[in-house]
Amino acid sequence: METVTIKIPAQINRKVFDIQTYLAAKLYEDTILSAGQAAEVAGLSKRDFIEILGHYGVSVFGESVSDLNSDIANA
Repeated sequence: METVTIKIPAQINRKVFDIQTYLAAKLYEDTILSAGQAAEVAGLSKRDFIEILGHYGVSVFGESVSDLNSDIANA
């Protein structure tokens, strides 16, 4: 996995975990990452990642059957 550095304005008082998880959730929502890949980016287990998606306004059920099968294959 590649490391990327992002500069965040000081007035945004977020923990690194929140930023990583938000980014992972949005990449998952845009179908750029599978749930397993996004969980890895967030530093969480797949189960924990799926459980917190609602906090970021992302639905777990927005995927097609083929997307779900791909997630299962990549788990």
